[in-house]
Amino acid sequence: MPPRTRRTREPAQAVVFVGRRDGEGPAASVCCDTLNFFASRASAERWTGEHPEVKGQIADQAHAVDIGIQTFGRLLAG
Repeated sequence: MPPRTRRTREPAQAVVFVGRRDGEGPAASVCCDTLNFFASRASAERWTGEHPEVKGQIADQAHAVDIGIQTFGRLLAG
């Protein structure tokens, strides 16, 4: 696996909600519309409270990068 490249993300407190809807099917149907970026954990928590049908987690930037690498692997290299 290629080494992780350090990039600046702003705002520094930005987080990602990584989720999925119940059911089966391609990622475009069950995951893609639940991947959301928020300027703060508080705004992500508000969104999750308004969308209880979406299962998932709030990930800080480092964890979100790790999830992306695990999911997309070499597609992110370059």
